[in-house]
Amino acid sequence: MIGAFWAIAVVVFGVIERLIDPKTFHSVWLGMWWAMETVTTVGYGDIVPDQTAGKVIAGFLMLGGLSLLSVVTAAITSEFVSRAESRRRAGEQDPVLQKLDQLASELQAVKTELEHRQPRTTSPDSTPETPPQPTSDDPR
Repeated sequence: MIGAFWAIAVVVFGVIERLIDPKTFHSVWLGMWWAMETVTTVGYGDIVPDQTAGKVIAGFLMLGGLSLLSVVTAAITSEFVSRAESRRRAGEQDPVLQKLDQLASELQAVKTELEHRQPRTTSPDSTPETPPQPTSDDPR
């Protein structure tokens, strides 16, 4: 629907531009070409309106072209998000959450291994013993 609207706008504004500025736009086809490159924000610069009304139309077409690109991009992105959400709800686990679970289990395994390697000289409730201090008789 959006594409059809802008296709009609290109034809209409191409004809209007031809009527407003016949010296610059020698044919309706040239006006439509200019309108198309303006809507698509390409703007080669090969044709530029001389009249103020043509520049106003160009501004409208440029803003419309930016809006068109934004809406199309948003629609495509929305479809991707919708598909991902429906897959997740269908029972498939989110790959990011799977990776987080894997990392958590690996971290727990490392923590357990470190706890087993550390010698426990004291019980967890008592204070650690201090090593004996060298005496003056000690040859060190």
